Amino acid sequence: MITVARNALPALKATISGSDAQDFDSMELIVVDGASTDGTVDYLRQLSCCHRLTWISEPDRGIYDAMNKGVRMAQGRYCIFMNAADRFAAPDVLSRVAAMGMDADVVYGDIMKDGRLKAALTPRNSHRMYYCHQAAFTLRTLLLLYPFDISHPLSADFKQAKQLYLANHTFRHIDIAIADFDTNGISNTRRSAGLKDNISVVNEVDTLPWRLRLLPRLWFTYLSCLLRGK
Repeated sequence: MITVARNALPALKATISGSDAQDFDSMELIVVDGASTDGTVDYLRQLSCCHRLTWISEPDRGIYDAMNKGVRMAQGRYCIFMNAADRFAAPDVLSRVAAMGMDADVVYGDIMKDGRLKAALTPRNSHRMYYCHQAAFTLRTLLLLYPFDISHPLSADFKQAKQLYLANHTFRHIDIAIADFDTNGISNTRRSAGLKDNISVVNEVDTLPWRLRLLPRLWFTYLSCLLRGK
């Protein structure tokens, strides 16, 4: 599990508490801290004494840069990103996923959002993410091959998902809630900016036929959000 944080000590503690509650032993915890000044470093030092924890605290170029660092630090076969304030949906999530078998390049599930289940969609090329990265287990080798593009500050995960799909890597959707999703993240609070970045990704990654199919809906949603001040 890779967790990135910056000056978010209470949220980081909640996320790590949720990982501690898992009834699955074969998990490493990677924390990438963006040079926090709120006591995070002292907390991580104390935590290192009794956890299977690897961590760094240094300046970064944003959340996706930190996530790329976490991938390079990891040793496991699959990575999942559970960032500060995100938590596993239940204590048995990892054991249930492992029992189902890791038989795809990306194995992903659903999320809990504001107390309600939000189901992911079947694998597809889309105008938006059809799953949340907080609910996806992705082969580390592919995360190294397709790192998050930090030139897309809000949609690097969207670009990566497209790249993996268009390169014919395999996806498997499992019908369980993986994560309790934090709705205060930047992708939710800056909706129109995120949609504009999605438009850039589609223009960059998709072929002309796909752009003609996907962009009209994206532009409509983007302009609607702008008019509503979102």
